[in-house]
Amino acid sequence: MKRHIAVLGTGSDVGKSIVAAAICRSLADRGERVAPFKSQNMSNNSGITPEGLEMGRAQIVQAEACRIPPHVDMNPILLKPTGDKQSQVVLNGLVHGDHTAMDYHKNKDFYYDHAIAAFDRLSGGNDRIVLEGAGSCAEVNLMPNDIVNFAMAEYADADVILTADIHRGGVFAQLVGTLACLPDHFRERVKGFIVNRFRGDIALFKEGVNWIEQQTGKPVFGVLPWYTHFKIDSEDSVEIEECGNNGPVDADKPSIAVIRLPHIANFTDFHALSQIQEVNLRFIDRPADLSAYNAVIIPGSKNTRADLEWIKGRFQNALNAFVDNGGHILGICGGYQMLGTVVDDPSGLEGRPGQTTGLGLLPVETELKAPKTTTISDFEWKGVSGSGYEIHMGVTRVLGGSRLIDVIARNRSACKGTDGCLRDDHRVAGTYVHGFFDYPAVADKWLSMVGIETAGFQPRAPLAERKEKDYTLLREHFEAHVDISALY
Repeated sequence: MKRHIAVLGTGSDVGKSIVAAAICRSLADRGERVAPFKSQNMSNNSGITPEGLEMGRAQIVQAEACRIPPHVDMNPILLKPTGDKQSQVVLNGLVHGDHTAMDYHKNKDFYYDHAIAAFDRLSGGNDRIVLEGAGSCAEVNLMPNDIVNFAMAEYADADVILTADIHRGGVFAQLVGTLACLPDHFRERVKGFIVNRFRGDIALFKEGVNWIEQQTGKPVFGVLPWYTHFKIDSEDSVEIEECGNNGPVDADKPSIAVIRLPHIANFTDFHALSQIQEVNLRFIDRPADLSAYNAVIIPGSKNTRADLEWIKGRFQNALNAFVDNGGHILGICGGYQMLGTVVDDPSGLEGRPGQTTGLGLLPVETELKAPKTTTISDFEWKGVSGSGYEIHMGVTRVLGGSRLIDVIARNRSACKGTDGCLRDDHRVAGTYVHGFFDYPAVADKWLSMVGIETAGFQPRAPLAERKEKDYTLLREHFEAHVDISALY
């Protein structure tokens, strides 16, 4: 392998991010200075750097795998879809504007220049860069304007590992077909393959590996089995697309429902809750019987007003009845805004200017306005401490109830601030802080507030500590099934 490695894929959600993270941890544990890079990312699941700048979640995960702080040079362009044809463009960590797909493509040269400048800065201070591609690297109609896949691999003079997902079927066609769609100079840059998400006895796939190598003349570096013994943050919401509306809720455990909004953002907020064995967490997209749940959470959204109309149409009556009968509701970021009396967008930041009446369950009102707030926020909540991050457009005015938490630092600078709102009866609350549940003491305090007794729960480490162990398990899983000597 050359100095830099590019992990490209036969399609979306084939495991590029995970493979890149595994390589990052593997190289870091070998003492190399390594950093991740993805020139352009498209996701509503973003995060904040220590400097208070916004970037894609996948490169934050990969930076953590490298044991280095995330930096926007690792993901200089982030596209956050606000609709089917329009996205908010985040450039070098700051909002650059809203663009239609056509407008964005017309300015690809401008964005490519920023991408290669970020790569140059990053590569200047590291031994290796692990690049991640986007979607399929063989979309022939998009290839002339592609600034993520082979264009960046060529600029970096990186060797390419092509990743395919056997679980979705057609892995032979994925790999051979992808190569067939590539021009010769791109095909030659592909040094081999990784087959991801294999279920069953890998020995039964040996003939398949032989066939791929005979047909392509390139090695299969490894076949990665399906794993369940560790969890790595995902960037795509594919993992929550299966909503649990139909099956009965486990009556032996307290249960929490998260409403899966059409434009859900930062669904990783709930990974810490999902790892509590004594609690059942379920994503739902229609009311069903909310009385089976102790609490309902409305998550963040990249199009608050559109999702507010959606949730009013499906859940308004059910949520009102749920609260009236003693249920608890928490809103996070966009969900917090929806719980108020109105969401006003006078400048049309999320679409057509105007106002949308809220759910009316919290005494707050929100005006969407620039600039975007992007902070790492440390907070205290009546005797417990936590840390999370804020990503939101707009200001929410609290008209009643009480403030939920005290913010003691933003972007590592001490401050005296407050966040969120708690209704007087303590049944409805909202906060702008993502990662609210990542510290067990904070999660347990909220669980107690909604009537879930936590005294007998198994001890839990903060999410950051558990993630560090998971990165080590990822490396061990990867190195056990991949020919590392050939790969590096």
